[in-house]
Amino acid sequence: MSEENYILISQLNDFVFCPVSIYFHTLYGNLDKTLYQRAEQINGTYAHKAIDSGQYSSRKNVLQGMDVYSEEFNIRGKIDVFDVNSGILTERKNKITKIYDGYIFQLYAQYYALIEMGYCVKKIRFHSMRDNKNYNIKLPSEDTEMDQKFKNVIKDMREFNIETFQQTNLEKCKNCIYEPACDRSLYAD
Repeated sequence: MSEENYILISQLNDFVFCPVSIYFHTLYGNLDKTLYQRAEQINGTYAHKAIDSGQYSSRKNVLQGMDVYSEEFNIRGKIDVFDVNSGILTERKNKITKIYDGYIFQLYAQYYALIEMGYCVKKIRFHSMRDNKNYNIKLPSEDTEMDQKFKNVIKDMREFNIETFQQTNLEKCKNCIYEPACDRSLYAD
């Protein structure tokens, strides 16, 4: 598969939430995020500043904000934090109230990319920054059902046709930052 057909790791959660949100995210691209994002998204972006600027840790064995790529899945993106010595991969979220499948798929993509790059990943987890809690996630080999779901989402993303998509979940529309602009919304004010 060519590199131009790669999937961004960040798009996995977006696709699970609503495939059309990827279109709007790309469309709005470089606009000021305060014009369309909610406080939760803005706080999440702010929460990643230390990672993105490489200031989370000064330890040499801690990789932060590093670009990763999986040839097997043709996925690319960035990891948050990987401690090479302990083998712990951590995805930081501003505040975790529920662990969604899309979150896990992002972590799996990072895991697979690091493995392909020759790193030994022994543990994967989320860290909720607001309440300072860690949530351990089973490795793909320990949760074959979730691993298969991950692989199915990758396949679904590659085969997705925006022209034929219809949202069926009203709650997703109600909670979508792009809902006011979406012609497939089920939500009426």
